[in-house]
Amino acid sequence: MTGKAKPKKHTAKELAAKVDAATTNRGGGKAGLADRSGFEKGGHAKYECPHCKTTAPDVKSMQIHHDAKHPKIPFEESKLINRHAVHVAEPSKPRPGVRGSLRK
Repeated sequence: MTGKAKPKKHTAKELAAKVDAATTNRGGGKAGLADRSGFEKGGHAKYECPHCKTTAPDVKSMQIHHDAKHPKIPFEESKLINRHAVHVAEPSKPRPGVRGSLRK
């Protein structure tokens, strides 16, 4: 006897979810830190706050950061530092990707 309505084996959906969780880059750890910083590979951190040097992937996220952390200073989009324009990514290194994996 196996118990009340408990499947004996793992379902295909559960196995696929485990494979996806193991092989997808979610942006954490050392690889995620390099990706968020944006220096090494020209990652997702495109804009930098001129006041505290915090990075953000787009203008809207930077505006949310600015409204929360620097409410007394008016937000000026022209003062944002575009890190992709300043730092050119090395073409031999692979571009970072949040979805997908090299191990499949």
